[in-house]
Amino acid sequence: MKLIDALNWRYAVKRMNGQKVPQQKIDNILEATSLSASSMGLQPYTIIAVENAEVKKKLQSAAFNQPQIVESSHLLVFAAWDNVTEQQVNDYLENIAQTRNVTLESLAGFKASLMNIVNGRTTEQKHQWAARQAYIAFGTAITAAAIEEVDATPMEGFTPEGIDEILGLKEKGLRSVTILALGYRDSEKDHLVNAKKVRREREKLILKVA
Repeated sequence: MKLIDALNWRYAVKRMNGQKVPQQKIDNILEATSLSASSMGLQPYTIIAVENAEVKKKLQSAAFNQPQIVESSHLLVFAAWDNVTEQQVNDYLENIAQTRNVTLESLAGFKASLMNIVNGRTTEQKHQWAARQAYIAFGTAITAAAIEEVDATPMEGFTPEGIDEILGLKEKGLRSVTILALGYRDSEKDHLVNAKKVRREREKLILKVA
């Protein structure tokens, strides 16, 4: 029930108080995010953790001046790979072989499945697939923050090109897809702090097939 309680507690915070989140909590959130599910286990994205106040101020200008950007303790920018290449697949397979103490030859069938993604899709299709994987991790980060009793604001309201330029993502083969602001709610300024959570009726949201 701790998970359900945590998810009932959380909401998309509109104003934060600037208080720093203890590093151990940030580390726990990032560790949980790194353990998130990912298709093929490839994790075709990078998470940029921003704490620097000057950088956050620059990012705010590319995020329609939303206050959570600068009021947060940390910003997690989820950036999907711009492309998925054969070299990235080979690096991943070498990691598997070393971690599990198996041969690369034993992974030939798995490599073939991964190469179907590399060779069977356009660059934009591969990026969109990578972005969906980033969103899975994004959801895990939101849940992990709730468990840690850290407020989190999911954010899509920004210009990706602006965020990418500020963080130099293009040169890294990355494109920003979503942002998570981490911090603590400002109970005096946030008009939603005591608002009841609104969700669709479970019977309408979930269709059961017996």
